[in-house]
Formats: sequence, C-alpha cells, structure tokens
Amino acid sequence: MRDAPPLPPLPCASLGPDRLWNRNFRLFFVARTAALFGDGMIPVALTAGLLGAGRPHSSVGFALAAWMGPLALFVLFGGVLADRFTPRRMMIIADALRLIGASVLAVSFATGNPPLWAVYALSAVAGVGAALFQPGVASTTPRVATDVQRGNAVLRVSEALMTMAGPAFAGVLVGLASAGAVYAANAATFLVSGICLFLLRLAPAPSDEAPRGTFVAELVDGWREFKARSWLWGVIAIWTVYGFAVLGPMLPLTAVEVTEAHGSGTYGAMMAVNGAGSVLGGLLALRLRPRRPLTAGAFALTGVCLNLVVLGLGLPVLALGAGQFVAGAAFAFWLVMWSTTVQTHVPPEALNRLHAYDVAGSLLMLAAGRALAGPVADRLGAPEVLLAGAVINMLAVGVLLAARPIRRLERIG
Repeated sequence: MRDAPPLPPLPCASLGPDRLWNRNFRLFFVARTAALFGDGMIPVALTAGLLGAGRPHSSVGFALAAWMGPLALFVLFGGVLADRFTPRRMMIIADALRLIGASVLAVSFATGNPPLWAVYALSAVAGVGAALFQPGVASTTPRVATDVQRGNAVLRVSEALMTMAGPAFAGVLVGLASAGAVYAANAATFLVSGICLFLLRLAPAPSDEAPRGTFVAELVDGWREFKARSWLWGVIAIWTVYGFAVLGPMLPLTAVEVTEAHGSGTYGAMMAVNGAGSVLGGLLALRLRPRRPLTAGAFALTGVCLNLVVLGLGLPVLALGAGQFVAGAAFAFWLVMWSTTVQTHVPPEALNRLHAYDVAGSLLMLAAGRALAGPVADRLGAPEVLLAGAVINMLAVGVLLAARPIRRLERIG
C-alpha cells in the first residue's frame, strides 16, 4: 500500500523557535499542567475515600476501571467531535464535565459516605471528559507551538513532573484534611485548565470550517486516513502487542516485586526515579533532532529492556533504580518523537480522529495487559513474565527498525 504524500511544514503561532513561549503556548502549557496534576490526584483520592469509608479493596479497582473504561470506549467519538466542533471547544466542555464530577465527589466525601454506584458513575463522567479532551491535545499543540518537537518535549517534561507531584500533593492533603479536600483541589485544576483554554486565541484553521458529513461518515473517513499511512498503522499495530505484553504487565509486576522485596517506600522511590528519567528524556528531546525520528525513538526503547531485565533478575536496589531511570528517559524520548511525527505528517483535518485511534488502541491493550499480568504471573512466575517482556521489547524494536515505511520516515519542519 502506498502512503499518503508528506505534508508541508505546519504554520506556527509565531516566526521563530525562540518564541515558543508565546501567549497561546503559555496558556496551553498551564492548562495541560493543571489537568495532569489533577489526574495524578485521582487514584490517591479514590483509594483514601473508599478505604477510609470502610469499602472493600476491590471497590478502588472498580472505580478506576469506571474511569478508564469510558475513556477507552469514547475517545474515538471524541476525535470526531473535536473535528466537528473544534478541539478547543471540546476540551473546554471536557473540563466542565470533569469539574462537575470532581466537585460532586468532593462534597459527597466531605459530608458523608457516598454510595458506590455514585462514585462509579461520577468516575465514569470523568472518564468521558478525558475521552473528549484527549484527541484535541494532538491538534492543538502544532497550533500553539512555534516548534512542534520543542513543544512536545516541554509538555512531556511537565507531564513527568506532574505525575510525581500530583500523587504526592494528594497524599499530603489526605493526611491534613480528607479525600473530599483532594477532590476539591482536583476540581480546581480542571477549572484552571478550562479558563486557560477559554482564553486561547487561535487563528482559524481551514479544517475548522471544512464541510462535514455524518458522524458515522467522519468516523469511517478517519479510518481511511488511518489505513492510508502504513507507517502510522504499522507503529500502532506493533504498539498494541507492546502495550499488552510489555507495558501492561510492567507496572503492576514492578509494584509487586519491588514492594515484596524492598517495601512500599522503595517502590515509591522507584516511581520518583522513573519520573526523573522521564524529565531527562524530555530534555534530550528538546536538544536532539534526528532526521528519522521514529528510528531514533525505536533505538531509545531498548532502554526499557534494561528495566525489565533488572526486575526479572531481582537485582539490588541500586540496579533497580538505574533500570527505572533509563526506562523513564527512553519512553519519554520515544513519546516525543512519536507525537511530533504524527502531528507533522497527518493533515490537520484528520489529526484528531487519527490520534483517537492511537489512544483507543493503546489504552485497551494496556488495560488488558495489566488485568492479565497478575493471573499469568501467578501461573508462570513474575520474573519469567518480566524477562519474556524484555525479549518481546527487543523484538518490537527490531520490527520497528525493519519496517521500511517506519524506518525511513523523515522529520518535517
């Protein structure tokens, strides 16, 4: 199958890379940072609120599933809606939904013991909000950043920092106040995000006023655009296997293996080290501009293999920390290369829908891998599953590098 022709460089918000931090990018950066900070609070708030109310441990898992399930199921519709009504409007609506859900949960946990059905329903509302929000991120970044790769790298560094800061802040707030207070802070982050997005002043894009077909027709058209780019569906096809067999099992098995061998404090430190590695990966992506970004990103993913090996072999804490740091840096660098490639090679009028296909497939397989990691590890052994993941990681890198459309795709801009 022949690929669609490459796109010309995208128009930017200003005239040079030295002006990345223009008004629109600053507002978008604050919106993304606030929302990611709020998302990091959710697991802590749910755990503290439900267990503190005497609910079973399983209720936490069900509540998190109620959040992730709608996100995975509705993100495709979010992509179509973002194309029809502009990404900015859909992200503002999404923040409003999440603000309402978090506010109701804040009041519910602060005033009593909310019924489980209400917690699950409001968690699902937050998941729908995330599904409406996520597709617009891909198409908004090129419109606010003068340099798409630098913009993605800065956002990735912010995400890594917020991944560490959100849970830490929520833990402190739970200790000082309650789960209700955490949800109130969570609601405030979505308010900040929504206000910043409302204040964006984006120049009209041709895709904003393009004639639209029916909802189903646009969904089908997005699939055609997806199939027309072999490098795109090739990476995502490989990524479904990678998410299921490598990334999915890695997080829960890391938690179990490190906690059982060294304690929960060490596990928390390992997650902080992983976040620090992600910051480094984002900073490297700010400096390095490979001519073939997917090739460079694929080579970087070999760093994830190191983490799986040291975990599978049960090496000392220092080696575990090195593995987490390298894996965090490797994965962050890949994500910047991938995001930038998609945002610069896919036409703006199809970007939201194609990004939605990427997110939906990744989330579903990641969730499946996490769900099955425990039962498979119980049967085969966690070290064996982790070492098998290391082998699959290298096979996936090999396939990425062997596939000509992926290996030879060059950077635009």
